[in-house]
Amino acid sequence: MKFDEIDKKLLEELAEDGRLSYVELAEKVGLSRVAVKDRIQSLKEKGIIEKFSVVINSEKIGKKVSAFFEVDVEPMMLQEVAQNLADNPHVASIYQMTGPSTLHTHVLVEDFTKLEAFINDELYSVEGITRVESSVILKRFKSRTGYKL
Repeated sequence: MKFDEIDKKLLEELAEDGRLSYVELAEKVGLSRVAVKDRIQSLKEKGIIEKFSVVINSEKIGKKVSAFFEVDVEPMMLQEVAQNLADNPHVASIYQMTGPSTLHTHVLVEDFTKLEAFINDELYSVEGITRVESSVILKRFKSRTGYKL
């Protein structure tokens, strides 16, 4: 999928502030509002823009503990375990990683009591999980909110 420097600039502006209007974007890239609307629609149709969303600071809404889990899974159970975890409201993201059927899982909870409950009740109880390794975030320096061009 090819895109030009104007598309790149549009993506950079939207990554910075996804609420910019077509008029504001047009001013920034030197095109008409209609041309910008058409380009954004094209970027969506090509799958380059997957969706527009809001980034929420989890700490500000009471999710003060952020932890990453490396979850090893029986290969035949990978899809089922991944879906089970993906459906859990505490799971912010989940990725299949290289290695022995490993799922990299990011969890957000209110406190360490909730984290312990998540581990004991919602991780260890899932059939197919063979090993869990965890790391708790102490301080966030940068958080990825989208691919930077």
